[in-house]
Amino acid sequence: MSTLSTELDRYLTIRRSLGYDLGTAERILRRFIAFAEQEGVEHISTTLFLRWQEAFGQANRQTWANRLRTVRLFAQWLHGIDPRHEVPPQSLIPARCNRSRPYIYSEEEIRRIVGTAAELSSINGIRPLTCSILFGLIAVTGLRISEALSLDATDVDLDAGILIIRRGKLGKERLLPLSKSTTIQLTDYARERDRLLGIPSIPFFVSDRGTRLTDCGARYNFAVICQMIGLRPAQKYHKHGRGPRIHDLRHSFAVRTMINWYRTDKNPEQEVIKLTTYLGHSDPKNTYWYIEAVPELLELASRRAEKSLEREEKS
Repeated sequence: MSTLSTELDRYLTIRRSLGYDLGTAERILRRFIAFAEQEGVEHISTTLFLRWQEAFGQANRQTWANRLRTVRLFAQWLHGIDPRHEVPPQSLIPARCNRSRPYIYSEEEIRRIVGTAAELSSINGIRPLTCSILFGLIAVTGLRISEALSLDATDVDLDAGILIIRRGKLGKERLLPLSKSTTIQLTDYARERDRLLGIPSIPFFVSDRGTRLTDCGARYNFAVICQMIGLRPAQKYHKHGRGPRIHDLRHSFAVRTMINWYRTDKNPEQEVIKLTTYLGHSDPKNTYWYIEAVPELLELASRRAEKSLEREEKS
């Protein structure tokens, strides 16, 4: 194992111990270090990053800005150990932080996703079972995919109907109450999962091999399902293609919840604090973003504001 690979393993271990979710960052860094090893390079430099960018393949500026940010953090850590490592300048790939408009699934699309997941091929029946329950759980709770996959069996209190999210974003822990119907689905899954495995499972969501389902595995299965039902174009060579994402299930949950506030005449200013806590957002403004991102929500919010102004003028 090269020195860079060794330092990367140390870096990832330390970051995880601090509560960081490193699924995407780890994939980026391992590809970068693999390229460095291929080049026979022992120290990170701006030139190395630019050569990697040229060899990696096409991607938009925002994607490369995110990759640069990830590499810079690792390079800064390495520089503190060995000054021969160069930290690529942030200005190397200027980009604004733009949040793309979320795809909001219809209830019918979510039913098709869950139903199609339950029909996936499998060597022992675990793959379709896991994927259907996993995607269904995210759709009805708004969990992040990383939070769902990190659940252990002991984090799912089926008697109380509560999920314990031990490593949310920024390492925050929170409790999520579940509906009775969701608790029943999770109970049935856990029972059937352990029956198929032949032993009680430590991870809650597992693959056909009985190991914890990985982020890559979940995203691949989701891409396959979306291609099967026409939400993404069919791809060759097991490519994912472009289209709605797993994370859009979380967006859809948040948007449906907020739309329900306006339709049932609830006070959004009071309800948003509950939703912010439930979703694990660090700031209510991250929850309010949905109003700007989803036209239907913006229209409902505008109507409510207009009615409030009319009442004030009359009084």
